[in-house]
Amino acid sequence: MKIPPSWQSVIEQEQNKAYFKKLETDIKQQRANAQVIFPEEEHVFSAFQYCDLPNVKVVILGQDPYHGVGQEGQPQAHGLAFSVQSPTKTPPSLVNIYKELTQDINNFKTPEHGNLTAWAKQGVLLLNTVLTVKQGQANSHAKLGWETFTDAIIDAINVNNKGCVFMLWGSHAQKKGKHIDSHKHYVLSGPHPSPLSAYRGFFGCQHFSKANNWLEQHGIKSINWCLS
Repeated sequence: MKIPPSWQSVIEQEQNKAYFKKLETDIKQQRANAQVIFPEEEHVFSAFQYCDLPNVKVVILGQDPYHGVGQEGQPQAHGLAFSVQSPTKTPPSLVNIYKELTQDINNFKTPEHGNLTAWAKQGVLLLNTVLTVKQGQANSHAKLGWETFTDAIIDAINVNNKGCVFMLWGSHAQKKGKHIDSHKHYVLSGPHPSPLSAYRGFFGCQHFSKANNWLEQHGIKSINWCLS
């Protein structure tokens, strides 16, 4: 995987810090002890490979990777928040994202897959606040050090990106975004799209159309949210 230069610089700065070295050691030890960790090692930083830091248009902040196994035994998680690769069945939170898109974006038709790579290639950073998880154990790598890393990523966007849209869904994501400069960036907050909370205001939030309107008003090409 090739990481674009601005992201590579930020990531390398963090990798040289003591907290990250301990994080790496802990995960390597778990893998060595036959603990299954998702996503697979080569996909941990996949969110960064499609668009460099200055060109990010939208940040969608998730919590931690999917911890289950999809069809044909492959991990659900592949490094992009909320996304799964075919033929894995679309997870419930993403089903709800598609439901909102159907109401919010003209011509959006629910795809038969859950792969959001097409968004990433347009400048949508699909970032989880924790980048790894043990199989079958949600939030198992919380407090391991990833939160510090993703704080640094959000800070880098806040400082070095000329202006983008942040979609902060749920209290966890909103806490992560508390230092974002709302004069420079467009911050959209709402409930998480999970089945437990989507009916509390995620449905009808119109975040996708609001994001595109803001981008266009600032002379930035909007996102084609449709997925073939």
